[in-house]
Amino acid sequence: MFKKLRNKLLILNMSMTSAVMIAAFTVIYIISYNNVNKEIAKRLDPQAGMLTVIEGTELPDDAKNSDSKTLNKRFSSDDTYTFSIQVDEKGRILEIDSPLNMPEEAYNKAADIAWSNKNNSTTITLEGRQWKYTIAQIKRQVIQEDGRSYTVAESKYQIMFLDVTGYKKTLLQLLTTLVSVGLIMLFAIFIISLYFANRVIKPISEAWERQKQFVADASHELKTPISIINANCDALLANKEETIQSQIKWLDYIKIGTDRMTKLINDLLSLAKMEDVRFAIQKVTFNMSSAVNDVISSMEAVAAEKDIKLTRSIEPNIIVKSDAERIKQVVTILLDNAVKYTNEKGQIDISLVKSKRHVTFSIKNSGKGIAKKDLPKIFDRFYRIDPSRAQGTGGYGLGLSIAKTIMDRLGGEIYAASVENEYTIFTFKIEL
Repeated sequence: MFKKLRNKLLILNMSMTSAVMIAAFTVIYIISYNNVNKEIAKRLDPQAGMLTVIEGTELPDDAKNSDSKTLNKRFSSDDTYTFSIQVDEKGRILEIDSPLNMPEEAYNKAADIAWSNKNNSTTITLEGRQWKYTIAQIKRQVIQEDGRSYTVAESKYQIMFLDVTGYKKTLLQLLTTLVSVGLIMLFAIFIISLYFANRVIKPISEAWERQKQFVADASHELKTPISIINANCDALLANKEETIQSQIKWLDYIKIGTDRMTKLINDLLSLAKMEDVRFAIQKVTFNMSSAVNDVISSMEAVAAEKDIKLTRSIEPNIIVKSDAERIKQVVTILLDNAVKYTNEKGQIDISLVKSKRHVTFSIKNSGKGIAKKDLPKIFDRFYRIDPSRAQGTGGYGLGLSIAKTIMDRLGGEIYAASVENEYTIFTFKIEL
């Protein structure tokens, strides 16, 4: 199930990333392609190098047939990748203006191909290179002495050729680079996405496993008191003629079972309520010193029954803004836990101190302590270091889990330290 979820997340992420990357690379290529074509069009502009300027006296109406002296501005290329050919209206070559060392047959072929496709400018291959061309009619601008001018179209055409091999190669290299970079990026994104998909799935998987374990543990814990109740009910039913007084022990056992089940259910409800984000935390300003002292006073008698020495070091009048009832619940859980696991005639030390930003509560008890391997698990639901002893004290392994959940909701932290066969200390901190 989680593997399928991971794969779906991976496919979704790869699809979105690929779409964005392909779109970005496509835009880059289109922009580059358009820029190259604009550059080619600019260099093939028929206005460049074709205009003949004539200066002189006023010309007659038949100026286009005049033998007036003209200054012919012949085409001159700035590089070795451009040449032009002048042809007549039938496509016959009149003049070749080229800095290139090509055979005459090549120019004839170029002129024939260009003139045959004069209405459809295409790219032709000549001498192993690619050429783009334009065809434009040659025009003369006549400027009269009085400053007036007019243009006369000749029966000649100029075919301008531009070597676009480099441009094509540049576009091909750009396309190859984009594809290569895209494939490398997709592979890298796949590895990164796989890593993060596994990280995303891991807490979900762990939560699912904890939930399954929680249901199994809760069912197991409920099974014991239910079995007690059923067994004692059967005993009562087997002795219907007996009086209630004679069977009071069976009723006492049933009461014990129901009490245990009630406590477990209340703990489960408390845990579920605290984990529900919709459950509002009631933060009010209260005297935490007084609240802690009240809890300690209520449990002094329980500690005295085990001959436990209980000392307290409570800084007076510590005012905090938090949920007073939940804070008292955590203190009760920790103190109850300490009393249960303190050895006979042992000692419990409680302290409450304030720093600049935090209030720190700690409770230390002598006793067996907690093994190092068990410390990371003590806040897990239903986790008990010594199950047999916990059953004897009526514990279900939910108290510390509830305390941890409350601290998480209050924005505090709780942790434990222990030295085996010496002491255990629980500490929680909340902000002022």
